[in-house]
Amino acid sequence: MDFSYSPRTDELVGTLETFMNDHVYPAEKIYDAQIAANDNPHEQPQIMRDLQTKARELGLWNLFMTHDGLGAGLTNLEYAPLAEIVGRSIIGNETVNCSAPDTGNMEILAMYGTEEQKQQWLKPLLDCSIRSAFAMTEPDVASSDATNITSTIRRQGDEYVINGRKWYTSGVLDPDCKLMIFMGKSDPEGPTYRQQSMILVPSDAPGIEVVRDLPMFGFQDRLGHGEVQFTDVRVPAANMLGAEGDGFAIAQGRLGPGRMHYAMRAIGMAERALEMMCQRSLVRQAFGGPLADRGVVREWIARSRIEIDQIRLLVLKSAWLMDTRGNASARSEVAAIKVAAMEVAHHVVDRAVQTHGAAGVSNDTILARLYAITRALQIADGPNEVHLRTIARLEVKKYR
Repeated sequence: MDFSYSPRTDELVGTLETFMNDHVYPAEKIYDAQIAANDNPHEQPQIMRDLQTKARELGLWNLFMTHDGLGAGLTNLEYAPLAEIVGRSIIGNETVNCSAPDTGNMEILAMYGTEEQKQQWLKPLLDCSIRSAFAMTEPDVASSDATNITSTIRRQGDEYVINGRKWYTSGVLDPDCKLMIFMGKSDPEGPTYRQQSMILVPSDAPGIEVVRDLPMFGFQDRLGHGEVQFTDVRVPAANMLGAEGDGFAIAQGRLGPGRMHYAMRAIGMAERALEMMCQRSLVRQAFGGPLADRGVVREWIARSRIEIDQIRLLVLKSAWLMDTRGNASARSEVAAIKVAAMEVAHHVVDRAVQTHGAAGVSNDTILARLYAITRALQIADGPNEVHLRTIARLEVKKYR
């Protein structure tokens, strides 16, 4: 069992850490200030465009993409440590064009898109000349069970007509968002897992109304989490992704690698929170000495170190399984990391907040934002309970 990184990953880790230290972390406050100064808070600030230019120059671009020689040519296992590093900063993913929902959308376009669809949508997404959104979750049903989806995709001649209401459609408020991948029912009476389809919808198509932006715990995301109404939206039949009825299978293919990305980024968040906790405990005095000398704080630090390292090993195992045996063989492990990584990250951030006291719940540090993100991600991309259900079902199946 070899725990060392590949030579390619080693090289990229060094370059990426230098990029983060020299450019990304110093830009975090500039990024927020430029957003605040923009007339449109969802417009990409100039500092991000500058960071992306630098990332391209350094060869730190589309690191996540494993399909058809379109990205850096890394395996899931090779990419995992890099995802952790960029995850330490809220703006890190975007600087290297590895941020959701674009990553998942690019992967399914690479896997299921026609050559025409790839030229029209995948190429500009890889270049980051456009952005995209993923319209799956609905406000009126429990969308963690995709069979509940009520939005419709109906064939009429050479077009499909789309109707439905979606929310938490991340990325849709970005002015650069030109594409939405929409999931709806194309055959409500068909077999349970063949009822759904995915279709490519230009964001400026008539009949699309962005009703509102949805904050998370009071934080407004730069890309926006939109509630979107689709009313008789017409798109060419050629916009179908894969074949009719492939929607559920495509969703599963999209979510496997995406959950590994989320988990590794969560570990990056946890590592930053632990770093801040240790630094704070050494400089903050209480009752005659630094907080680092208090037994309860030492226990928080020790448990955080143990939990982070445990989760990292589980995520790396999952990535290795996806690379060597396929996504389906790693189903239980991928479900496990989605639960465990988010819970550990949230617990570590919570301890860091407590160590910082009043400063931890203010916006003077990144901790409040990390607290909100790590809590929200226990719901996004499938709530913890759904993944626990999957793990239990697969475990019990061994004994039937």
